[in-house]
Amino acid sequence: MKALDELTFDNRFARLGDAFSTHVLPEPLDAPRLVVASNAAMALLDLDPAVAETPVFAELFGGHTLWAEAEPRAMVYSGHQFGGYTPQLGDGRGLLLGEVYNEAGEHWDLHLKGAGMTPYSRMGDGRAVLRSSIREFLASEALHALGIPSSRALCVIGSDTPVWREKQERGAMVLRMAPSHIRFGHFEYFYYTKKPEQQAILAEHVLNLHYPECREQPEPYLAMFREIVERNAELIAKWQAYGFCHGVMNTDNMSILGITFDFGPFAFLDDFDAHFICNHSDHEGRYSFSNQVPIGQWNLSALAQALTPFISVDTLKEALGLYLPLYQANYLDLMRRRMGLTSAEDDDQKLVERLLQLMQNSGVDYTLFFRRLGDESAALAVARLRDDFVDLAGFDAWAELYKARVARDGEYSEEQRRKRMHAVNPLYILRNYLAQNAITAAESGDYSEVRRLHEVLSKPFEEQAGMEQYAQRPPDWGKHLEISCSS
Repeated sequence: MKALDELTFDNRFARLGDAFSTHVLPEPLDAPRLVVASNAAMALLDLDPAVAETPVFAELFGGHTLWAEAEPRAMVYSGHQFGGYTPQLGDGRGLLLGEVYNEAGEHWDLHLKGAGMTPYSRMGDGRAVLRSSIREFLASEALHALGIPSSRALCVIGSDTPVWREKQERGAMVLRMAPSHIRFGHFEYFYYTKKPEQQAILAEHVLNLHYPECREQPEPYLAMFREIVERNAELIAKWQAYGFCHGVMNTDNMSILGITFDFGPFAFLDDFDAHFICNHSDHEGRYSFSNQVPIGQWNLSALAQALTPFISVDTLKEALGLYLPLYQANYLDLMRRRMGLTSAEDDDQKLVERLLQLMQNSGVDYTLFFRRLGDESAALAVARLRDDFVDLAGFDAWAELYKARVARDGEYSEEQRRKRMHAVNPLYILRNYLAQNAITAAESGDYSEVRRLHEVLSKPFEEQAGMEQYAQRPPDWGKHLEISCSS
């Protein structure tokens, strides 16, 4: 394990030059202190977890000091925000401190969010608050634990720095990690500003560092775009299968690697609602839960437009055509596994759709339903779950179909069924009310609940002794929290 001063930097993005980012130093926080750290994320950098408790740790990730090898840069990009194009965005409150590679040869961006004003801050103050930093930390690590591709979060550093949002809050920084923080919006920026030379440099950078296998194809750029389509289809299938709502699927929030990042007003479904809008600022419902699938395709189309200097329109359209079939195949495979099925039948899609409609009409808890469905045999499970539904006749009809489908799937013991289903159906998810409880305690100086919740969510599929309160349906107030882009 390494100490903090033993990290090895290789700042590949910074070497692209000033057309791609601007050198900016972080603005230090007052009285920086550790709120929470992820041992699993620290292991990706070969760091000894004990270093998180040292003063230099809070100083580094609170903006007070830097490694000599770090080259903090604010990235420039643009993007479509709620469907409208914004010509210049960029890291308005974030800095790419540098790129570190571990002993396995993996490169990780160290990206500090809340680091102060940059040339791309527009009217913002460049700061993040404790509330939003905790939410991003918890979401990053919780999604990873569920098997959903995501950026990672190393730590949250709190402070005494006052920051104004709807009210005065405390400033904080979250250190997030990913193999790259390049977005769809990076390509859009150079396309719409008509800078083909820089766009070509960016495309070569992404191709060489993140999609090197595409070099072996007759059309490497097309192969790369096809891979991006596939990754996003798989990603959004996992979002939908596990009830995750991103909230702000602007093209500047879409990763070129097909991972979840830029967490804001996200939420996991409590009661199943296909039309759920997690972002209080999304008045038209553009980024509602059910719209995430078509918006994913819309965003890929925007990226395709930016890649037309390199790839023909016809072949781009052909690659885009892969998205929906790939999404549907991945989603149905995940839902079969969530229902305990190991084989495929033609009517499985209808079985899933009927169940979700029944859940929609009855306000059934999405996560707990699937967990309890695997607690015992199919017959006993549906008998116990029946009382959660309003349309009893409709549920009974579905239950008969489901039991017959399970019987055709094969002979399995109750223990085999439970083990298989519990491996894909979490008991614990990051419900908004759980995050809010942790935030409320942290804002009064008590970080124990943030750390406890992080630990519980790091093992979402395992029943944990004494943690029953994290596996309950939310109280009524917990279902109606208003989360906006400032969150």
